[in-house]
Amino acid sequence: MKEIVDRKIIKEKVKKAPLKPGVYFWLDKKGEVLYVGRATSLRSRLSQYLQKNLERRISEMMSQVFDLRFIETDSLLQAIITEAQEIKRYWPKYNVKDRDDRSFVYIVILQEDYPHPIIIRGQDLKKFSPLKADIFGPYQSYALVKKFLRLIRSVFPYSTCRFNSGQACFDYQIGLCPGVCLGKVTVEDYQKNIKNIKLLLKGEKKRLLTQLLRDNPEKAQALKHLQEVSLLQREDSLVKTRLNRLEGYDISHHGGKESYGAMVVMEEGRLNKSAYRLFKIREAPAADDERALLEVLLRRFNHSEWPLPNLIMIDGGRAQISFLTRELKKHNIETSLVGISKYGGDVLVFSQPSKKQQREIANSLKSSLLQLREEAHRFANYGRRRGSKLKF
Repeated sequence: MKEIVDRKIIKEKVKKAPLKPGVYFWLDKKGEVLYVGRATSLRSRLSQYLQKNLERRISEMMSQVFDLRFIETDSLLQAIITEAQEIKRYWPKYNVKDRDDRSFVYIVILQEDYPHPIIIRGQDLKKFSPLKADIFGPYQSYALVKKFLRLIRSVFPYSTCRFNSGQACFDYQIGLCPGVCLGKVTVEDYQKNIKNIKLLLKGEKKRLLTQLLRDNPEKAQALKHLQEVSLLQREDSLVKTRLNRLEGYDISHHGGKESYGAMVVMEEGRLNKSAYRLFKIREAPAADDERALLEVLLRRFNHSEWPLPNLIMIDGGRAQISFLTRELKKHNIETSLVGISKYGGDVLVFSQPSKKQQREIANSLKSSLLQLREEAHRFANYGRRRGSKLKF
């Protein structure tokens, strides 16, 4: 009976979790940490653990869970940093179960005049002495850390080029290198950026912002408004779902003219660029995005040779989703739609009626849907500018 009560308590904690980024901890009866994870949306991610058909390893862990804790962070960037710190603190059983410690990822910054962050695997840690380098981690994804550093570099540039080579490197030309290759930056100024990166990796963002607001307000604002879309990855679903193919749509036009509709595809959590399609708008009135989207969807569903989507993402809000759902039904097309509007705070909007389980699954895949929206927007603009030959 006590176990049932405890499960109810956990469910209540999950319900109260914010729809914001953060780090969560699953604890056993002794209060020991079983697992540390990060989430783009804490409530959406945690709700996955309460569903049926969990993966074997996760199901085994949940049978030992007695309590839940979580920390809300101000960004996904901060969640990644905090997750690494907490894994290092506890080395939880289910973070390291079935994987060798050597497979974790670390960031190393050597104590040199012009160092830069290096990504290494745990198996290479022994090559670096803590007396001669600053080491951060462990992180769980090499690809994510690579994107993470690219994002940081846009605010705090660093060099990977040869010192005073006399020729500007490509990174210098796009603002990611402060000019070591041309001898344009002193050791003192270069080290300021490295020091700021170290503070960020240590999780001392508040202290860093305080310093920047005093010394460099422009960088402080840049740090506050880092675009995190490039970090958003599909959070692996803990349940076996049928949402294997996601499609995203957006419209691009120039002053209402030269309108194009883009279809981008994600299969098994990965963008499938070979399945992208571009539609030149033929019938919809100029600057009428709703009818342009309808035209694109109707033409898309005329292609019976294309695999059907499990969920369609539209860059739009409730009005667009309601209109498209209603009009598609008139053509006997039944499909699941979800809208995401920048102006609506990126809240997911569903076609009506929609099943509760499908809404929960979609929310758990919100990071993927956001990535899909950005990709649809990019591809639509690219197609319009190029007058692409990929028209259907």
